Amino acid sequence: MKAIYPDDGGGDRKADPGAVPGLRPAPEASADAASRTLEVDGETFVLRSNGLGGTDYAWVSGPNPGYGFGVSPTTNLSLDEHTKNIRDFLNTVDPGTGYIEDE
Repeated sequence: MKAIYPDDGGGDRKADPGAVPGLRPAPEASADAASRTLEVDGETFVLRSNGLGGTDYAWVSGPNPGYGFGVSPTTNLSLDEHTKNIRDFLNTVDPGTGYIEDE
């Protein structure tokens, strides 16, 4: 990790001013051969392998473009397990903002 995130030990690394908690560059949200579209409780998600043994869940019907979440590891999860992951996510979302609630 130090090769990727060098630190001189002083803890004075500068934060990326464009970084926003809970957001990351969104994968292409349209469905393709490597993805699966899943509707849960009236919301639509595109599921795609993240290439590292996990799954990216893009919330394509949500109010905030590019918003979603990821889970790892997810190899061999059943459809019911993916559905549970989505429901767990939706239960943490603030209906007023469409983002995960602050504690």
